[in-house]
Amino acid sequence: MFDKKVYEERRKQLRSRISSGVVLILGNQDAAFNYPANIYHFRQDSSFSYFFGLDHPNLAGIIDIENNNDYIFGNDVDIDDIIWMGPQESIKDQALLVGVENTDPMSKLEEFLKNAISSGRKIHFLPPYRGESLIQMEELLGIHHKQIKNYVSVELIKAIVAIRSIKDEYEIAEIEKMVDVAYKMHTTAMKMAMPGVIEREIAGTMEGISLSGGGPVSFPVILSINGQTLHNHFHGNILKEGRMMVADAGAESELLYSSDITRTVPVGGVFNQRQKDIYQIVLDANVKSIEAIKPGITYRSVHLLAARIIASGLKDIGLMKGDVDEAVRQGAHAMFFPHGLGHMMGMDVHDMEGLGENYVGYDEEIKRSDQFGLAFLRLGRKLQSGFVLTDEPGIYFIPALIDQWRKEGKFTEFINYDKVESFKDFGGIRIEDDILVTDTSYRVLGKPIPKTIAEIEETMRK
Repeated sequence: MFDKKVYEERRKQLRSRISSGVVLILGNQDAAFNYPANIYHFRQDSSFSYFFGLDHPNLAGIIDIENNNDYIFGNDVDIDDIIWMGPQESIKDQALLVGVENTDPMSKLEEFLKNAISSGRKIHFLPPYRGESLIQMEELLGIHHKQIKNYVSVELIKAIVAIRSIKDEYEIAEIEKMVDVAYKMHTTAMKMAMPGVIEREIAGTMEGISLSGGGPVSFPVILSINGQTLHNHFHGNILKEGRMMVADAGAESELLYSSDITRTVPVGGVFNQRQKDIYQIVLDANVKSIEAIKPGITYRSVHLLAARIIASGLKDIGLMKGDVDEAVRQGAHAMFFPHGLGHMMGMDVHDMEGLGENYVGYDEEIKRSDQFGLAFLRLGRKLQSGFVLTDEPGIYFIPALIDQWRKEGKFTEFINYDKVESFKDFGGIRIEDDILVTDTSYRVLGKPIPKTIAEIEETMRK
């Protein structure tokens, strides 16, 4: 964990943004894998970890706004626990490590909350995302689990988004450390991407590198020669020459900070001309949109810049036609680039999106679009110094989408469907980096991971 002053300052910031009442932040519980005693690897709730720092199940944190007190509720281990787990520090001692002096058993939490409610005080809490937490909330607050979402505190959500969006030097160092683990994951995957290899061998190796680097993967590895499926978790294909392999993967640190990197490579290590043509367009979009990143600019405008670069490049090789700006304005490019340019990064690979994507990526000034493609942009608002985000343009040839749009006669003035037909077997390409917004510009985090055509071919030759 970080120094206790980090957690004290975070709770102080949160307290300054909440008008009154009690903030309740539940930690996560253990979750059974296939029977009660066989559990998944424990993963703490990110907001609990951010404000209270402890990485153990069955804890809850309270920030009492008016009385300026913080509490951690949790139970000390008994002899049965010690037999299986070994000696554990007391909840009191653990709480002192994060600057919290008040502790009580979990059995006291319901009483604390009922007393606050009976005094007319508001209980602020976040949207639960696990069934166990929903049930726990129902028991603690007397609200039916189906109604819990109606009592979530928007004030608390907005306060936490404002605080967690700006990464301090310690957080940036954690993220960068995980990008360096991702460097090993992706360069290893490149060297393994040879004909005859089954995808799961590479995906499993990447996951093992993450575990050996400090923690689990930050999300299930996306790796496939069928890169036209954006989140492809099937790893049963055998690699064949002439195909491209998309690998989208990152690592999570012990303190829950993540990396998220995508690289696309030619099976066998050498790009053919068709692959070079499409890859270079995506690389240009990646590099030029990163260069546009700075405080004060909206990420929607950076996304649209990448879209114009993609549309222009596709026009140059005959897959699109007509006025590029008008094609992007109408959304014709989205047949090839149907997702957003990127999202916030931090403790969660899609940082804080469990609190509500629109609270994280949009605000009163920048509203989410309903246009196909642009609607999937998770981050559209103005960038600020201290944001960490992904930049991940791509080009995909999705046969079902191509067939549907052609049948509907969509954007025939912008899309050369006859030539697109010959690319239905291509798959997809995505290139993704993790970017820090600095005071005046940007910084690509971590050790540079090969991404030019020459760099990838050289890495794969090794």
